Amino acid sequence: MIGRRIQQARRAAGLPLRALAQQAGISAMAISKYERDEIVPSSGVLLALSKALGVRVEYFFREVEITLEQISYRKNPALSDREETKVLAEVGDHLERWLELERFIPTSWSTPFALPDGLPETVVDFDQIEAVAIQVRRAWDLGLNPIPDLIDTLEGRGIKVFTVAYNAHDKFNGLSARANGKPVVVIGKSWPGDNQRFTLAHELGHLVLHGRLNPALDEEKACHRFAGSFLVPKPAVFNALGQSRTWLEPQELMLLKQEWGLSMGGWSFRAAENGILSKSGMSTFWQLMRSRGWKQREPEPQYRQEEERLFEQRVYRALAEDLIGESKAAELLGMNLAQLRACRNMECSHAADQ
Repeated sequence: MIGRRIQQARRAAGLPLRALAQQAGISAMAISKYERDEIVPSSGVLLALSKALGVRVEYFFREVEITLEQISYRKNPALSDREETKVLAEVGDHLERWLELERFIPTSWSTPFALPDGLPETVVDFDQIEAVAIQVRRAWDLGLNPIPDLIDTLEGRGIKVFTVAYNAHDKFNGLSARANGKPVVVIGKSWPGDNQRFTLAHELGHLVLHGRLNPALDEEKACHRFAGSFLVPKPAVFNALGQSRTWLEPQELMLLKQEWGLSMGGWSFRAAENGILSKSGMSTFWQLMRSRGWKQREPEPQYRQEEERLFEQRVYRALAEDLIGESKAAELLGMNLAQLRACRNMECSHAADQ
């Protein structure tokens, strides 16, 4: 058990054996034996490893086991195997802390995830994907209006959402998976808010459409269409842009972006795929986007970033109701006791490292 924990923390930190050995002052051979459970590390060794890996000693004794299934990535092909392993290890740590917390809190605090009733068994085309997106919105009482806080919406429906501060942010957008049967969505913390929202909606698409798509439909393209349709439903697109356009004003799309949380580029695709924007208009628009550098980063102001709050709020509620103590709360939040007590006194200057 401890060996697997050491290996998981090392992978989450992105450290090769020799690098960890140098930082912890322990031989690489000894760490390798610890990871294979051939020898048991002393308390002094665990303390050195915890400091080098940026975890609390209690981490090595955590009992929760995670099984990730149905993993779907939205990533750049340049993401290396080592980088992918680092992402999955960090996701595993987040999930373990969530499931550890759930051992102490009443089940009534959580909403189990359930897909809306009446979804089609087989989705055969993109028009049907548009309809499914509206069906999910209506089942979740979202109507056809903008969704101001998408993470809050997904968490309120029983989906665990994490943001990861991953250095190679241009290579990783997000992923969806099932963790011990429960749905999980992960997004990169450093992306602009509109990109985060599209990734969240895209990964929701995987959860909704998995096992329903006609084999002729590409799942990634289908989830892209679902994402755009979920963020801005078809009736809202026509209401905002009209029936037919040969050109879209960038400032017009910027204003719509700030209202709906869908990028300027995303709005152009919603216009084109619904037959509003002509092919020549779409081509000219993207020539402008590329020439101005807006394909890589759209002009200021950027849409506000999404924030996860539920996990941290649940930890403090459990602490307030004496379901957990300060030590457990600090462990779950990735803090030391001094940091936790500062936060309890409203003196902390950072959010929990979720």
